[in-house]
Amino acid sequence: MLNFDELRELAADVRVFVDVAEDKAEALRTVIGAYDVVLAIFPSGDGMGLHVIKGKEILDKIAKSRSHAIYSHTAIAVPDLEHAEVLKYLTAPAAQRIAA
Repeated sequence: MLNFDELRELAADVRVFVDVAEDKAEALRTVIGAYDVVLAIFPSGDGMGLHVIKGKEILDKIAKSRSHAIYSHTAIAVPDLEHAEVLKYLTAPAAQRIAA
């Protein structure tokens, strides 16, 4: 079960990391590369929207097996779903971007 307060705190930590970096794009790539699962969080009509930036396969495997797995995760705050989708595309491995 997701803890939305934890996701907000993680996103705040990521925001600080990116804000102090000279190269903001590289900082985002570093964050995304460092974790198994990265979620984008954004305001939505229901409170908080979520979009998987990285780690969908891991989450699908956990859901199908109904088991617990150990994986690292973080969250990145974005303004909306469109920004989340663009961030996912821009930070995907080159082979995946070419296939899309």
